[in-house]
Amino acid sequence: MVVTAEPRLTPAPASPATADGIEGRAVAALLACTARHGLAKTTLDDVAREAGCSRATLYRYFSGKAELVCVTVASEAARLGDSLRSAAAEAGSLEDAVAALVATGTRELREHAALQFLLAHEPELVLPHVTFSAGDDFLAAAAAAVAPALVPHVGVDRASRAGEWVARVVLAHVLSPLHPTQSIDLTDDATARALVREFVLPGLVGRSSQPTEPTRG
Repeated sequence: MVVTAEPRLTPAPASPATADGIEGRAVAALLACTARHGLAKTTLDDVAREAGCSRATLYRYFSGKAELVCVTVASEAARLGDSLRSAAAEAGSLEDAVAALVATGTRELREHAALQFLLAHEPELVLPHVTFSAGDDFLAAAAAAVAPALVPHVGVDRASRAGEWVARVVLAHVLSPLHPTQSIDLTDDATARALVREFVLPGLVGRSSQPTEPTRG
């Protein structure tokens, strides 16, 4: 019998797996299998073959597929959070920090093969976790991940709200299919910065507080 499991997009109780060792290999294998065949059709046997170990070995580390999915989501969330904070670490202004977060976050999610397969072929496994009340939990987790990068620019008290606003912008664009004729591509740094300046920063600091472009003579 094939056991299926839904991905949890809010923080999982399991700890993220390290890159080395059986846990890390199992996480990488699950991501690879999901990118090729989807999550519903992926079994622990598939993961074991991809990871180069036996199914019995996986059961020494995970109670089943559901736990492996939780660990994988937690590991990917931690990796993404590290990537986002690193991208904004050297930002000299709020605009620089938010533009880096938007471009990096959009790029990471759009280039995530397993996630993109799920959105295209098994959206019922993803969308319930990022919409309506569950979406609030997802946004709260995303805000907590990026808030440290915004603290130097907006202060501790406002960092979480600012992070949630940035997360909403990224999520909205990631869930909207990008067609060749679509002009807004937030994976492009310049495009991300333009959108941030026009639409995101006013929600954080107010339009009158934004830096203005120098007048060209």
